[in-house]
Amino acid sequence: MDKPTASFDADTHAAEIREQGFTVIADFMDADAIAEFRARLAPFLGSHRGRNDFEGFETERVYTLVARAKVFEDLATEPRLMALLSRFLEGAFLLSATHAINLMPGETAQGIHTDDGFYRQPRSSPAVGYSVIGAIDAFTAANGATEVIPGSHLWSEDDIARRRAEPGGLEKYLVPMEIAAGAAFVFPGKLLHRGGANTTDKPRLAFTNQYCAGWARPQENFFLSVPKEIVRAMSPRAQALLGYELWPTFMGMVTASHPAKSLEPGWVPPIVAQAPRA
Repeated sequence: MDKPTASFDADTHAAEIREQGFTVIADFMDADAIAEFRARLAPFLGSHRGRNDFEGFETERVYTLVARAKVFEDLATEPRLMALLSRFLEGAFLLSATHAINLMPGETAQGIHTDDGFYRQPRSSPAVGYSVIGAIDAFTAANGATEVIPGSHLWSEDDIARRRAEPGGLEKYLVPMEIAAGAAFVFPGKLLHRGGANTTDKPRLAFTNQYCAGWARPQENFFLSVPKEIVRAMSPRAQALLGYELWPTFMGMVTASHPAKSLEPGWVPPIVAQAPRA
């Protein structure tokens, strides 16, 4: 899966994000990585569907994907992606969410939304998060390709309201992201988009990794969901993305110590070692 970073022009991709609201990395995964992804995900599929219309009643979602196999960790820490995200997110940014999305036949379209919607920041502020959606199966308009509204990351709340009130509403601006298997696209959390409807007779498999500023709260609480023995086996980059790093200068500390110290064998929380609570 490793791709040469020297030939990857992160600045050009960043410029595309700033201008149109997204960029595509056409060769994000090769055939071997796609096959490994399918093999490692297979044991987790077939057990449940979404709990609401947003998750998708005909969609399988496998959460905390980064900790389930090395291939998923590698996707979350892919060097070209890290270089691109560093153009927007400073310092030790975090992984916010990571899951597989298997859109089954008959799934309906999501409501139009933004991935930054739960952060209470004005739309005039920089995006708090950035999302990556990768195609394991090729995305088509028929099988539920993610639909985006190009340029909407630059719209104000008033712009959105005005366009929503127009004949055809926001839906008329949607463009399906039809990409080949192995491609991925990256976009800021302010971009309006939705998952499309799957009108075919086959599932459409994908994954999403979402990242956020180091000062923001991630969607998934990885401290609780990923056991420390798994985190210890991860790369330093993955550990940092899960929160075992400081955001300048001391956000994320553990009783005034670096959070990575909590991964050391035999580590005991200072509050326990110093004075057990009565």
